[in-house]
Amino acid sequence: MAQARQKASAQIPAGADEARWEAVVARDASHDGRFVFSVKTTGVYCRPSCAARQPNRENVAFHDTPAAAEQAGFRPCKRCKPDGPSRDAELRGKIAAACRMIEGAEDEPGLDELAAAAGLSPHHFHRVFKSIVGVTPKAYAVARRQTRVRAKLTGSKSVTEAIHDSGYNSSGRFYADSNEVLGMTPTTFRSGGADAQIKFAVAQCSLGAILVAASEKGVCAIFLGDDPQALVDDLQNRFPKAHLVGGDGAFESLTSKVIGFIERPDARWDLPLDIQGTAFQHRVWQALQAIPAGQTLTYGEVAQRIGAPKAVRAVGSACGANPVAVAIPCHRVIRTGNSGTVGGGYRWGIDRKRALLAREAKVKGQGSRG
Repeated sequence: MAQARQKASAQIPAGADEARWEAVVARDASHDGRFVFSVKTTGVYCRPSCAARQPNRENVAFHDTPAAAEQAGFRPCKRCKPDGPSRDAELRGKIAAACRMIEGAEDEPGLDELAAAAGLSPHHFHRVFKSIVGVTPKAYAVARRQTRVRAKLTGSKSVTEAIHDSGYNSSGRFYADSNEVLGMTPTTFRSGGADAQIKFAVAQCSLGAILVAASEKGVCAIFLGDDPQALVDDLQNRFPKAHLVGGDGAFESLTSKVIGFIERPDARWDLPLDIQGTAFQHRVWQALQAIPAGQTLTYGEVAQRIGAPKAVRAVGSACGANPVAVAIPCHRVIRTGNSGTVGGGYRWGIDRKRALLAREAKVKGQGSRG
């Protein structure tokens, strides 16, 4: 058996060993599932994140899979159970089950009920849920209820029936939040937004064609592109049953103000916005608005700022869903921390993203010299 262990150890490339050892010393759970390590003095193998006492380096060998470790004669650690699903995968499974529980419940389940079903304490469950999903269980339940009421309003016989079927305990509670949930009154939403009026104008700026649209509540769209008609088509697709109206003289003034903001990134945005999104999207958008001109953050750093460090992909999706270019500066989010790398994509074209960042960097540099 000792010879088998020695042979298995020799098969692992020496160059990879030190990086793996560093992960073991750090008990880095992100490496769980990538490899396991065995300890010849105990005859067991463990995950990199195992909380057991750290072994001496000379007694450790590395294996690509649990099967390889067992073939070499080692048995799985009873503490970290490396032959089963990782702790992270187990938690993600529990949270996925909790999400399905919320989605399928007629009445919103409480925190204690959700935590008990997951086999976790309420505090631990709340923390893990937020880190994986990006929002609290309460916010997730509210968002799901809002999604249900939108769907119910289009097919129910009455607004009251739709509100009740969606899980709202009272009509008053829903009507208090209806503008935030729907962006319009329930009756208008139920008719497909046919009575909503949106003014818009198409102009040219240094970045190409620009479309600015606004409802009575505020600016609801700022699109950039090469084809003006394509921008109008995008607006129509976003508000399929709204009444689109070409902007008048007063609206042209608003359009000019938006263009001025694009040309002068150090200017202060002071126009009201009217944008609907999920609770998570709004958290991301608020974080983006706090990034000063001339600075950038990575998707991971934005996820950290909103308290959801594992929701990096969801942050990217929220950036892509941003309907108001520059007003919510998603162009200031890049793939890596390398200031010379403008990765991560951009809804209105990577060249426009580069141009915006270069312009902001120039304005920042002029300010520092002043």
